[in-house]
Amino acid sequence: MIARIAAVLLALLPFSAMAAENVTTFELDNGMTAVVIEDHRAPVVVHMVWYRVGAADEPAGLSGVAHYLEHLMFKGTDELAPGDFDAIVKANGGSHNAFTAPDFTGYFQRVAADRLGLMMELEADRMRDLALTEEHADTERGVILEERNQRVENEPNALFAEQQRAALYLNHPYGRPVIGWRSEIAELDREKALDFYRTYYAPNNATLVVAGDVDPAEVRTLAEAHYGPIAPSVDLPPRVRPAEPPHLAERRVRYSDPRVAQPYVMRNYLAPERNSGDQRRAAALSILADLLGGSGLTSVLGEKLQLDAQIAIATSAYYNPTSYDPTRFGMYVVPADGVSLEEAETALDRVLQAFLAEGVDPEQLERVKGQMRAALIYEQDNLQSLARRYGAALSIGLTVEDVQSWPEVLQSITAEEILAAAEDVFDRQASVTGWIMRSDQEVTQ
Repeated sequence: MIARIAAVLLALLPFSAMAAENVTTFELDNGMTAVVIEDHRAPVVVHMVWYRVGAADEPAGLSGVAHYLEHLMFKGTDELAPGDFDAIVKANGGSHNAFTAPDFTGYFQRVAADRLGLMMELEADRMRDLALTEEHADTERGVILEERNQRVENEPNALFAEQQRAALYLNHPYGRPVIGWRSEIAELDREKALDFYRTYYAPNNATLVVAGDVDPAEVRTLAEAHYGPIAPSVDLPPRVRPAEPPHLAERRVRYSDPRVAQPYVMRNYLAPERNSGDQRRAAALSILADLLGGSGLTSVLGEKLQLDAQIAIATSAYYNPTSYDPTRFGMYVVPADGVSLEEAETALDRVLQAFLAEGVDPEQLERVKGQMRAALIYEQDNLQSLARRYGAALSIGLTVEDVQSWPEVLQSITAEEILAAAEDVFDRQASVTGWIMRSDQEVTQ
């Protein structure tokens, strides 16, 4: 009852409460774009630099080079020795890290607001002046190979997910793992990393996001002082990737491993991404994912398969719209004891067919919209999440206006739009259904 009352109260909040109102944008003469998100509740700032390049932009045969370069960015510059970057941030009471995704690579620091200029100085220094030795490149390659061992090779669920993704994308580089294929990681070296760095790491391929206790005019002054002198790249290649051909046949993946603790069924469909100026399809799919499997036992899959039929112990559905090219809509079912994977898949299909036939339950739709609204409001209390929301969006071609209109778009989506999106995406010819099981488990299909 308390949760329901809270959801109702949140639903009464105006749309303006859901978007960061104090957002300023500007562009430097060298092409670097910037977003400033003001939040004066604490004397803290998050400083992020997003490069519009990720694992899906890697040349063929060099999978993992974007992630490899991310590691090497901490190995020193013409001005700083390896380890100095980390030491300076920590000495100033801050924290920092980086990440690589299919569509972007990001670097960030969280520090006291009066240290923003220092963070810009550090980040600008390594945008163009990275200094790599063969020894550092070789050592870091070994670190990444061990990272792959720990996170992928020794994790059957990760291996299964990797195989599923490779099967879903016939030609598009989204089918490659971000960390890279092991055989190709082993061939990475200093020159390959530097070639990638010189091609893509430039101010005209980067977005600066600053969130926190800052003044936009001061941020611009600092950005012009530190990033402004960096020359843009005149040879920045257009962002063109291999297109995905029409999918004419459903694909299936069966992965068996003696280390599997819990067998389950997973299905992924190709799905449209979120596009600037027209976000309704992506919004409908986001709501669809939450309706089907985003809220535990109160979701459609949870209610039908876990509570009513009691043939599953866990269910979920997911969709990430923040993608430059067509993305995935997926779901999984973990069967209860004594329930086969075949029975679990059959039950999943039965629930999806019933959903398409019966349509969207109005009460469930209102509940999901309230939860999504609440999540976006609460996210405003996390500077890093807020900065990521804008940085990721701008890195895939969305605008600040798209980000700020997203909450209202979500709330305006109709049941009819959700059902139409489901009917369009649930095309078995554009899907991969996977079973992960123990090596000794019988396969009946």
